Amino acid sequence: SLLTEIYKDFGFDDIKIMFSDRPEKRAGDDKTWDQAENSLLNAIKEAGFNYELNPGEGAFYGPKLEFILRDAIGRDWQCGTLQVDFVLPERLEANYISENGEKERPVMLHRAILGSFERFIGILLENNSGKLPNWLSPTQFVIININDEALEYSMEIKRLLIEDGYRCHVDSRNEKVNYKIRDHSNSKIPFILVIGNREVGNKSISVREIGSTKVKEIKLENFLKNIKSSCRMP
Repeated sequence: SLLTEIYKDFGFDDIKIMFSDRPEKRAGDDKTWDQAENSLLNAIKEAGFNYELNPGEGAFYGPKLEFILRDAIGRDWQCGTLQVDFVLPERLEANYISENGEKERPVMLHRAILGSFERFIGILLENNSGKLPNWLSPTQFVIININDEALEYSMEIKRLLIEDGYRCHVDSRNEKVNYKIRDHSNSKIPFILVIGNREVGNKSISVREIGSTKVKEIKLENFLKNIKSSCRMP
């Protein structure tokens, strides 16, 4: 489903679905609720998803599915919901014209994928220990020039990355290289590119990826080709 695909894009693979049926206080008659609950149950079964019952926790206007994400340390977070509403279209006297030219009553679906946007960002950051996926990181690359002679080449790399749609900047502060590497590592920047005289002469870059202490030198042309799979938006 759309919801589970989006959660997987954000790195959540452990997803639980709860089916919440009619609450004690509700709008609509039992016949309407029977139809709504059966429709939602049949849909989830046909889609092939497992679910657990959550009795009496539906919305006052219809049953719902709750999508619960389990994070990296085993905590559960209820994020998405999908609710079937036969009641509100009736109250609004909403209609559409069918292929036969007849007026038909629509069914309303209420869907929230992330829930509160700010809350979801917090869940995402905690799940990744502060590191966002490469494609989502506000800054994907930081380029550090070791000396002034490497600044022009560093700016050229920045231009090429920006032209390819990536987010990056050059850190040309008058600070020690190790200090800048540590600073950007603490900020969870996915890729730190270090440029000195050797890289300028070889038309290469030295790359340090987040989570690794190793620095590897690679030709700039090859790096630009290989990086697409690592930073591709889902």
